[in-house]
Amino acid sequence: MKEKTIKPLSKLGPAAPSAAPRAPGLPEPALAAQAMARVLQPLARLMIDHGLQLPSMVELLKNELVREATATFGLADKGSSDSRIALLTGVHRKDVKRLREAPVSASTAVPLVPVAASVVARWISEPRFLNADQSARPLARTPGRSGVGEPDFTTLVAEVSRDVGARAVLDELARLGVVELQDDGYVALKTSAFVPHEGLDESFHFLATNVSEHLAAAVHNLAPDRQGPLMLEQSAFSQDLSAEQAAQLQQQARRLWASSLRQFLQTATVAEQRSQADTGPKHRVRFGVYFHDALQATPEPPPELRPAAKPAAKKRSQDKRKPAP
Repeated sequence: MKEKTIKPLSKLGPAAPSAAPRAPGLPEPALAAQAMARVLQPLARLMIDHGLQLPSMVELLKNELVREATATFGLADKGSSDSRIALLTGVHRKDVKRLREAPVSASTAVPLVPVAASVVARWISEPRFLNADQSARPLARTPGRSGVGEPDFTTLVAEVSRDVGARAVLDELARLGVVELQDDGYVALKTSAFVPHEGLDESFHFLATNVSEHLAAAVHNLAPDRQGPLMLEQSAFSQDLSAEQAAQLQQQARRLWASSLRQFLQTATVAEQRSQADTGPKHRVRFGVYFHDALQATPEPPPELRPAAKPAAKKRSQDKRKPAP
């Protein structure tokens, strides 16, 4: 992963020389383990917060290792044997066999959260649904309530998906606090980004999709046999901030994201329309941002600035001297 710093470069020392030159294209297990230790810190917090214990997570990790090895590292025209997957992953061959033979649970239900999020995305990016100042305009709930030529919420939902009814999407957005139902039969968007105020299902959905694809971009960039160009995966940081200044930076980050989000979605809408006639393989993309604020560790002062230790007081002897004979 790469980070951009807004600290002066003069404060950064030169990188330590490598002990030995690394051959390009070879795995780096030691460096990967160091990175994994850092990545696992918030995951450990998530596990403890939500009652996930080690045995269930070990089983989950085994399953994902087997799935990824099967899907990505199969031999041409041969696939992968249980022994090969066990060699690649370290999962015991008996577990590999058991996990590969386990039935895959599939749900035919249309996930409502992605549909609702897509409705909001189109609402804040499609010019027909925007005011002159680029804010999302209130929409009539149905075509019968709107004026001639005016867009309405039912049409908006139908442009995103015909598998879910507009009433179901509206009820879900209202439950999450994203929209406001007005007395005149119009629906107003309360925020320019899909940030649910309620609903753990939705929050965990975005945790899974956002974090996994952010991490996938970084993993792609570090792959020994990477195909294609590097993906965008960078950040900026600042430190030695007061609580007030950190809060102001967070508000600035939100304003920047709202502007970038609208511009990106408008461009993405045009890209989707231009891609409809293309019969080749299709891609999906995700563009995101995050902001993290935490107390920074207090650095240990250098030895020359530490207060001098007070000399220990001499202990008075309790022995009584005997008179000389």
